[in-house]
Amino acid sequence: MWRQHEVCFGDVIDGDPAGMNASQQSSSEEVNEDLDTKSESERQPSKDALIDISFCGATPLLWKVSDMKRCRSVGVIGALVGSLARQPRQNVRLGRPLELLQEEALLLEETSSAAASLRPQDCGDEERHSEAVRQYEAGLESSYKEQCALALEDKKRVLRKIMNEKENGERVSGTDDSGNPIRDRLNALDQAFRFPWSAMAVQLCTARAGFSHCPEERSFHSTDWPMPRDERLNTRFCVYRDLKNKGFYLTSAGKFGGDFLVYPGDPLRFHAHFIALCISMDEELPLCDILAIARLGSNVKKTVLLCSPRSRSETGRDESVEGDVVYSSLQWSSMV
Repeated sequence: MWRQHEVCFGDVIDGDPAGMNASQQSSSEEVNEDLDTKSESERQPSKDALIDISFCGATPLLWKVSDMKRCRSVGVIGALVGSLARQPRQNVRLGRPLELLQEEALLLEETSSAAASLRPQDCGDEERHSEAVRQYEAGLESSYKEQCALALEDKKRVLRKIMNEKENGERVSGTDDSGNPIRDRLNALDQAFRFPWSAMAVQLCTARAGFSHCPEERSFHSTDWPMPRDERLNTRFCVYRDLKNKGFYLTSAGKFGGDFLVYPGDPLRFHAHFIALCISMDEELPLCDILAIARLGSNVKKTVLLCSPRSRSETGRDESVEGDVVYSSLQWSSMV
């Protein structure tokens, strides 16, 4: 069975966060003391500078480390999605850019903390965009030829090393001709060697992507957000803003079947307490879906929140403000 009751956020914030014991609290205090030793300039970026948000389609991205630090300081988490230059063939540790949720980008834009950085190709300059594509493809072709030569030389070096080891072994054992197949292979390597295109290492043009922001590389800053504002996004944004104003940290909850994971503090220090599912007041939700998400929340030891912003007619306001979201929690019970 599942039970529904109203949520009291005060108990969560005022209580012992995430069930921390004394040792965990002492370690957190030590971390706080270490952070306090840092200079104020390191912890607090300039508040006058706008956070520069780049877009890949409708996906907001952050490239500059200073922007990432400032977002983190205001509780905007995001997720790193870029590969590391020295470890590109793994996905355990990722690097820049930082991908933001659309709700996170909208909150930064609403608080006048960020602006969209639109490149010339984003503004409809097809000719310049086509020229940039041609230059990029020419650079790839040149890089491929260079890497082919390097891979061929590396292959020859390996074969020469093996052949030398074979010849040294022949001198010791008194046998002959054991290195002839390798020598023949080395001689035919120039014609037989093939370097696949998929094995080519691709160099990222980080300067153009936004690691450096010179006036020549920047087209203009615009507060016109290149993201669609549909009813679903508005519902999610109202819930995100309300929970953020209550002091919670939010990340994506796609792998848990919800919209947001809700943390009582920084996700590096706390486990999520809630799985937020954003639905409008007039939206019908099948009972089987409610049972499924409630059971899932019980299995991962999290409370499921049904979050529904009140309609404008109920609030009498043009836009939803803090306190205009109704929360209902679902918990799975073993009683039948």
